[in-house]
Amino acid sequence: MKTSYLRATTLALVLAGSAAFGAYAAVTPTEFPPDAFPSTYQPLPGQTTLIEHATIYTGTGERIDDGAVLLRDGKIAAIGKQVDAPAGATVIDAKGKYVTPGLIDVHSHLGVYPSPEVEATGNGNEMTNPNTAQVMAEHSVWPQDPGFNTARAGGVTTLEILPGSGNLIGGRGVVLKNVPATTVQAMKFPDAPYGLKMACGENPMRVYGSRHQFPSTLMGDVAGYRQAFADAQAYDREWKAWEAKVKTKGAADAGSPPKRDLGKETLAEVLDGKIRVQMHCYRADEMAQLLDVAQEFGFPIAAFHHAVEAYKIPHLLAKTNTCAAVWADWWGFKMEAWDGIRANLAMTDAGGACALIHSDDANGIQRLNQEVTKAWAAGLRAGLKISKEHAVMWMTLNPAKVLGLADRIGSLEPGKDADVVLWSADPFSVYARTEKVFLDGAVVYDRADPARQSKSDFMLGSFIEPHPAAAANAAVGEGTR
Repeated sequence: MKTSYLRATTLALVLAGSAAFGAYAAVTPTEFPPDAFPSTYQPLPGQTTLIEHATIYTGTGERIDDGAVLLRDGKIAAIGKQVDAPAGATVIDAKGKYVTPGLIDVHSHLGVYPSPEVEATGNGNEMTNPNTAQVMAEHSVWPQDPGFNTARAGGVTTLEILPGSGNLIGGRGVVLKNVPATTVQAMKFPDAPYGLKMACGENPMRVYGSRHQFPSTLMGDVAGYRQAFADAQAYDREWKAWEAKVKTKGAADAGSPPKRDLGKETLAEVLDGKIRVQMHCYRADEMAQLLDVAQEFGFPIAAFHHAVEAYKIPHLLAKTNTCAAVWADWWGFKMEAWDGIRANLAMTDAGGACALIHSDDANGIQRLNQEVTKAWAAGLRAGLKISKEHAVMWMTLNPAKVLGLADRIGSLEPGKDADVVLWSADPFSVYARTEKVFLDGAVVYDRADPARQSKSDFMLGSFIEPHPAAAANAAVGEGTR
């Protein structure tokens, strides 16, 4: 009896699956199908919270002294000098403390180059072809990377994970909500636009030139982008022509659809304005050339990343609405990074362009507030008058603009996601530490509560008994070197 029941159940499931597949297969294909890897993110349980008597940097260029912000139903409900606490709300007295929006890093490799750095988990560069537009960083993200937890402890609530910069076109990045999870889909920022990682300069020509392959020069780099987008334009026209036939003649008489090409599909979505280009590029002259390429094919560049010479062309960046995502003071480690200055971010900003901090580093992402402080101080030394409340935007609102999410995150305004950091002191002080980090109104990090300090599965149970020799060395002081 039991065997018959199992057989009948199995047959029913097979038939149901066949019917479902048949229904799916009957759907008319489109050039841009729905995301095959949709977000399953669900906000963590939170409660209505009022943070009061704090100094608040709103992320809009304003500062509120002795201010309050109300978090309710995952959103910023109210902000100002005086906000009343609803019945049952948790009230935090933040006198002497500071509040900012959650920090945003638009250039991270957490998960694709996780800690510990071993070959098995280093999956950020598909360096098998100069153009790998078909790959997606989310398929390499390891959610157990302990770096997500340390970034959260540094106040980072949103981050974009990008492929590496070995290829001209490295593939799609993914925007994540920085919550503990076991799958990347559970971290994926709902409805966030994809980014496309591209790279100009020395990296692609070094990778492929060393193999005696194309490209081996800067002119090869540019030719590679142009051909890739020219091919994508042709692919886009082919699909749109077929879709037009479906509308006028019907699917039965339109003929077979074009063969699907995942790489050209990604580039066609760039041309269609659905995917935002995130471009690794150092030199001012190369950035200017890439802006010309973008104009030729009719797509915008959301941001140049690293951009150590952005201070030379703020007018071009402002004219094309292109941001510069930079470091505070990394420069000189290769020829294309040689002409960097510490006031780069501040001078680019003062020149009218959108400028912001980024990390590209598992350690730097933990201290974005300190990186912004260094850039702000360098601007002051250069004679620029920059307020702290303005500089806060370099790690909040401007990164949100780069990701196409400024209407949802990046500033403390009613209706936006309640991504908030409570600091022990002014975040422009090296002594400031995050006390609490809220994501969609839920506490995802609390320095005073070990239960709110997530450990990755990888780190759990990882204590290793020290070797006897280590204990002997420690006894004579050798183990402390």
